[in-house]
Amino acid sequence: MELAQISFLKRLLATPGPSGDEDQAARVWRAEARTFADQVYSDVLGNSFAVLEGSGPRILLAGHIDEIGLMISHIDDQGFLFFSPIGGWDAQVLVGQRVRLLGKNGDVIGVIGKKPIHLLKPDERNQATKIEQMWIDIGATSKSEASELVQVGDVGVIDAPVYELPGGRIVSRSIDNRIGAFTVLEALRLLSQNRPNAHVAAVATTQEEITFGGATTAAFSFDPQIALVVDVTFATDHPDSDQRQWNVVKLGGGPVLSRGSANSGRVFRRLVELAEREAIPYSVQISPRYTGTDADAIHHVRGGIASAVISIPNRYMHSPNEMIALHDVECAVRLIAAFVHSVSNVNEFIPQDE
Repeated sequence: MELAQISFLKRLLATPGPSGDEDQAARVWRAEARTFADQVYSDVLGNSFAVLEGSGPRILLAGHIDEIGLMISHIDDQGFLFFSPIGGWDAQVLVGQRVRLLGKNGDVIGVIGKKPIHLLKPDERNQATKIEQMWIDIGATSKSEASELVQVGDVGVIDAPVYELPGGRIVSRSIDNRIGAFTVLEALRLLSQNRPNAHVAAVATTQEEITFGGATTAAFSFDPQIALVVDVTFATDHPDSDQRQWNVVKLGGGPVLSRGSANSGRVFRRLVELAEREAIPYSVQISPRYTGTDADAIHHVRGGIASAVISIPNRYMHSPNEMIALHDVECAVRLIAAFVHSVSNVNEFIPQDE
């Protein structure tokens, strides 16, 4: 991956964008898309589209750009802030973290506090701390002082920087799923250098962590016949992982192809064939009931969309330090581009009589 692409990825990961307030991250994504796409635009829910115009089948490449976050629910008389989660937090991850709140006049830094261990009773020390027992301290000494900076309903994210680790690995908050939005745009960039016949849109969808609303409206408005959804999935190459449930999924082992539920069997088989033909490493995970991704919303829009999920293996999901391998992203980009070039007619994915 070139330095310019890594620089774009770091900017995208570092920009706050919790579900429902994705505007800042979306602006970074659209600015990059304008350097090569034929059309770049957004919609009322904040979805961002980058389009390569073509006369063939309409193909949607979707990755959600939102991340889990926090929302202020109350400011007390001493200036402490209480909050609710946006998306699925493990409450224990939040204890003692530094947060970046999107305040009235700019970013506000705070820390998440709780009763110190020295003051906990013996039976309390073995109990998990609930979000309701935590608060955010921004250094204010009164409600009026705090209210000059933030108000109820303001949102925030964990204030965690992006780091490059050995072996081509990246660690950051927001990888779920800023990396999906990055991957679909990089796939479109690659396609712009060898244009397909298809009419292709990469879309950075919003609100996946809370409503799937962005995916539904994006699919309805673009009206694709085929969709590839890029998200993250659980890596199982760490201690205490359940490979019997989640299969063998390694950082650096290539993208993960999802089988079942919202995934079209025909699209899945095409992806497998292409991965093997192009010598792209991959693994498979099952989704027998639902995928837990935007594909669950996209695949049944209008008259139905032939859909499939391609995932990037991710360690420590929904934490300030999610970890992925850039090699897996590069492989996913190649596989997506190969798939788009392989499609000549949408009827290839519609069941036919023998």
